[in-house]
Amino acid sequence: MKRDIFQAIADPTRRAIILMLAAQTMTPTAIAHHFDISRQATSKHIQVLNDSGLVEQIKNGREIHYQLRFEKMDELDIWLDQLRQSWQGRYENLDNLLAKMNGGIND
Repeated sequence: MKRDIFQAIADPTRRAIILMLAAQTMTPTAIAHHFDISRQATSKHIQVLNDSGLVEQIKNGREIHYQLRFEKMDELDIWLDQLRQSWQGRYENLDNLLAKMNGGIND
C-alpha cells in the first residue's frame, strides 16, 4: 500500500526513526532498541515509512538494514517552501499595514 509522506511523518516515533536513519543505516532491531515499544510496533512504524518511500530496505545476507531516502525528503522541502512563501507574504502585508498605521499616528 502506498502511503502519503505527510501521513508517515505525522507520528513522533516515525519522525524519531527518520532522524536516526538520517545519521546511519540501521537494522529493525537496532531501531527498536531506541523505543519503549514492542518490536512489532516498531516494525509497523518502519513499514509506514517504507510504504511512503521515505526509507528503503537493503538486504545484506540475512540481515535487513533500513536507510533514509533523502531525495524523498525533497517533497517535504517543496511543501514547506510554499508554506514559507505564503507566510512571508502575509508578514510583509502586516509590516506594510503597521507602517501605514504608524505613519498616520505621527502625522
